[in-house]
Amino acid sequence: MPRQETVARQILEMVRANPECTLEELTLGLVEFHWSDVFLEVDHLCRSGQLRLKQGSHGLTTTLRVP
Repeated sequence: MPRQETVARQILEMVRANPECTLEELTLGLVEFHWSDVFLEVDHLCRSGQLRLKQGSHGLTTTLRVP
């Protein structure tokens, strides 16, 4: 399985298991990948509609959700 698919699959699995997962929690939970790989794949998943970012009320935290 290509690395990008592995990152995407693990991101989606982690967000499904923890619907209010933050980007920081995601990068800390996926230590086998570099933070930039996780960030780029989150961007790709959001642009393709597979993942949503939700900004906190004060703009200090961003949580991830599967639509």
